[in-house]
Amino acid sequence: MKSLLITVFPLAFVLSGCKVNEGEAYEKDKAPEERTEYVGTDGLAQAQKDKLYTMDKELKDKCNDAKISYAVAKSNNNEKEAQAQKAIMANTCKDK
Repeated sequence: MKSLLITVFPLAFVLSGCKVNEGEAYEKDKAPEERTEYVGTDGLAQAQKDKLYTMDKELKDKCNDAKISYAVAKSNNNEKEAQAQKAIMANTCKDK
């Protein structure tokens, strides 16, 4: 029994120390699209949030670009391009 305690306590101490040396869950000082390091379950949760943020931002950017291109096409009487931009807007803009 004594030898078991001598073996178990140091092992438990070493394993509990692993959590302490883990570091931050994610790089809090960086913008979501610039983060590359995620650690542990908190980091994994933040990675998912960052991925959703990045995807949403890309869609918003594509939507805005399509709206501008649509306006330019309409002002130039280019109906073919206007229709193409309208299709992109239908796929990317949330406020259709």
